[in-house]
Amino acid sequence: MDVGMTLPVMEPDLWASGPGPETLETWARAVDAGPYSSVCFGERMTFDNPDALTLLGAVAAWTSRVRVVTTVVVPQLHAPVPLAKALATGDRLAGGRLSVGLGVGGREEDYRAAGADWSTHTMAAMADRVATLRRVWAGERVTAAVRPVGPPPVQPGGPELLVGTVGPRTIRSAAHWADGLAGMSLDLDLAEMERVFTLTRDAWREAGRPEPRVTTSFWFALDDGDGSARAQVHRHLRHYMNWIPAELVDGLAATAGFAGTPDQLRATLRRVADLGADEVQLIPTGSDPAQIERIAEVIP
Repeated sequence: MDVGMTLPVMEPDLWASGPGPETLETWARAVDAGPYSSVCFGERMTFDNPDALTLLGAVAAWTSRVRVVTTVVVPQLHAPVPLAKALATGDRLAGGRLSVGLGVGGREEDYRAAGADWSTHTMAAMADRVATLRRVWAGERVTAAVRPVGPPPVQPGGPELLVGTVGPRTIRSAAHWADGLAGMSLDLDLAEMERVFTLTRDAWREAGRPEPRVTTSFWFALDDGDGSARAQVHRHLRHYMNWIPAELVDGLAATAGFAGTPDQLRATLRRVADLGADEVQLIPTGSDPAQIERIAEVIP
């Protein structure tokens, strides 16, 4: 099983405590130099994170080996043709290392901020936009223009597309167009994780598709057994989940993600690998780049 690392783009101190761009570059270069398989980052609109499509170009320049993964972009927040152009450009800049996680998003405020129609918050609407992306990447003239929209992506047919969902109906729907799963485990429920993996592989097989790439992710914080890791997860979620009532976040933070020692994380990664995950993408709850080296020591 591969292990990827997410950049601390959702951290509350990314911009407040120092130069955010330098922090992100330090993280990206350290991940690229380590035993990691990918460097990842997600999208939100009404938040203080950097724009994902702008960051894509920077991360492509800062790295040369790892895959560059968006987890996830919401295509309904973007006009589909410019989105196809931006992602193809990112794939070019990364030398064909781009993987794109796509999801419908769960925050109406993001749709409003982007001037997008909340009624398109559906898998069907996302599938329509994916079809447009693939047509643009195939070189079709999807607009009344003299030339098609370029550049063409490095990867034939366009970047790998992974669906960011865990629901049975949406997984079965995505099996017709996605290349795999960009999963997310809130509470590291391994039984639920196994169910989602099995459901994904069954759905792809029933749709007559090739074996899907199955990835998952979860928040993490490390300590030396003193309990400080759980407090770090709590602090992070209080900031990140700002659209949820604080008392609900407090309840979730008590069990969310992983909080423990490096040895405990090593054991957790082995258990996830035993479930058949192709990749786990770890999500930091702090911006200290020293975490990258500590995690590197426990990756099997």
